[in-house]
Amino acid sequence: MKRRLEELEELKKLGINPYPYEFPVNAYSVEILKNFRDEDPPMNVSIAGRIMSIRRMGKATFSHIQDSKGKIQVYFKKDVLNDKYDILKLLDIGDIIGVKGEVFRTKTGEITVKVEDYQVLAKAIRPLPVVKEKIDEHGNRIVYDPFTDKEMRYRQRYVDLIVNPDVRQVFIKRAKIISTIREILDSHGFIEVETPILQPIYGGATARPFITHHNVLDMDLYLRIADELYLKRLIVGGFDGVYEIGKDFRNEGMDRMHNPEFTMLELYVAYKDYNWMMEFTENLIYNVNLRVNGTAKVKFGDNEIDLTPPWKRVPMFELLKQYTGENLEGKSEEELRAIARQLNVDVSSKIGVGKIIDEIFSELVQPNLIQPTFVIDYPVEMSPLAKRHRNNPRLVERFEVIICGMEVCNAFSELNDPIEQRLRFEEQVKLRSQGDEEAMTIDEDFIRALEYGMPPTAGLGIGIDRLVMILTNQRTIRDVILFPHMRPEK
Repeated sequence: MKRRLEELEELKKLGINPYPYEFPVNAYSVEILKNFRDEDPPMNVSIAGRIMSIRRMGKATFSHIQDSKGKIQVYFKKDVLNDKYDILKLLDIGDIIGVKGEVFRTKTGEITVKVEDYQVLAKAIRPLPVVKEKIDEHGNRIVYDPFTDKEMRYRQRYVDLIVNPDVRQVFIKRAKIISTIREILDSHGFIEVETPILQPIYGGATARPFITHHNVLDMDLYLRIADELYLKRLIVGGFDGVYEIGKDFRNEGMDRMHNPEFTMLELYVAYKDYNWMMEFTENLIYNVNLRVNGTAKVKFGDNEIDLTPPWKRVPMFELLKQYTGENLEGKSEEELRAIARQLNVDVSSKIGVGKIIDEIFSELVQPNLIQPTFVIDYPVEMSPLAKRHRNNPRLVERFEVIICGMEVCNAFSELNDPIEQRLRFEEQVKLRSQGDEEAMTIDEDFIRALEYGMPPTAGLGIGIDRLVMILTNQRTIRDVILFPHMRPEK
């Protein structure tokens, strides 16, 4: 770093601004490499990027510069640049430059820009980690000394993106996944809306919230844990279909599938039920993958996942019986605790029937569900916002989509009976009084909205981060979030 600071000062002494305001770019590396033909007229380009390699050879210097699309070689020659050639000795790997010149092919066959002029655009005073790579005889990229320190990569994502181009591709694909979801939903006539992130009462899920304080109103507010209750207010207000893609926040543990700040799609459609939503969901995810990856199948770890509809539909209690050997349906809290002990599943003394079943399912069933599976028909205790099953009042019409052992989607036939909704909320309040900090509170305004009448409605939530994990073959949520939360640096 000391040497780079000295180079910076030397540039300034030479009257060179190492941080100018702009540079006229008219081409990118990938386009040049794709479009160049030896037989075509000379191609003059103006490109900019970061120096990733330098080979000094006396009166000639070769370098690779990396722009937002890829890399290309550039060639500096003393007798072309004259005195400006000598300034190259003050440049390093990591510096950003702009070059203008003619594209040609070297004797070794590499498409290259012969530099007629160049400009320093940003002098880097901190060196990059050096990642060496080469292309073998089969065209495969071989990387030596990769920048793999996970903690450093997540803390310094800007460095990760520079030296690990594959990481950048993951986030380019993430953006395409989200834009494709929007295109499909918009084409079906759904309206994209925005609901409050700061909420006076949090709800729509069972989770612990983050709390903040509004000084002017002198009141505590909560970062939303879900969008559900506000979006259903809009269905009450007369919208037939609304969705929101945005951030939710839950003050809970962090692991390879959980980050306290995460992206959700929530969608609500009037006059539909969870059966309709199952078909819509499998087609949505299938078509998103088809447009983004160009295939019906994706690789996730050692598994090949086939997203072609229809997906398997299996009742929750049937799966529990299959993987535990126990019939849990209709069991009391005491019976469920005894079964959990027998199955070596540790459950808190503060949770009720619904969460005990959920703990057993999450530990013993969910990891076995690799291919896309609709887990349907949950116990009513697990789902305070879902409508009772039309054929079994002890269940609700709910499904979760499990892929690669991860919950990706959650959906209901939405409860629209205001009287039953109040009773369900009151049951949640009892659980809170017993110590369950994730149980819901009563949202009086939401109940009042239901009292004005909400039509039959199907609701869906999709965890965007987990969906991106599956469609990009990333094993941890931190690899699909640009800036995941970390402990403070020491």
